[in-house]
Amino acid sequence: MKHISRDDISKMEKIERLNLINSCTGYKSANLIATKSVDEKSNVAIFSSITHLGSDPALIGFILRPTTVPRDTYKNIRETGFFTVNHITVDMIAEAHHTSANYEAGISEFDKTKLEEEYKNDILIPFVKGSPVQLYCKYVNEYYIKENDTIHLIASIENLFFDGNLQHEDGWLQIDKGNVVALNGLDGYCLPKLVDRFQYARKDMPIKSFFRK
Repeated sequence: MKHISRDDISKMEKIERLNLINSCTGYKSANLIATKSVDEKSNVAIFSSITHLGSDPALIGFILRPTTVPRDTYKNIRETGFFTVNHITVDMIAEAHHTSANYEAGISEFDKTKLEEEYKNDILIPFVKGSPVQLYCKYVNEYYIKENDTIHLIASIENLFFDGNLQHEDGWLQIDKGNVVALNGLDGYCLPKLVDRFQYARKDMPIKSFFRK
């Protein structure tokens, strides 16, 4: 196997280092976070750092890059307290990736891409039309990470919308049935497929598959 040390990494050209380190940890979630400013300007941006933090209460977290430059997503969330998380499908990847372009503050990516806003019930924050799994989230807390000047933002899931065909009887969502993509690094989009699903693991007991007899 090829070996690269920490010293080797530090000497790499920036783009090579970005590509290597962002891909070496494995597949990541691919989501669009949509927000709205207090003056009702919508914003949408792709994130690959959204993670499950707990189910009771239902919490998620994600990482925000340094706020030394304008970050509309962070600004809007702090001002309104709410945002939506929208899974990206294989048909959306080009437009979703476009949201990572460095537009000026205040410019809505909805206006620069073919992504469409969608509103549900009395929720004022937009969802992304066509996304098969959509979360409406409320800001809870944030933690500054001094090691790289980023922010870990914590939010609660207030409302959950999804294509009913994805759900199994026990509540589990089989998201590959919705053609939801994952990210390999910064710009590699993959279409995962379910291989198997296993029942709760207990010590000294054989592992049982939900699907295989």
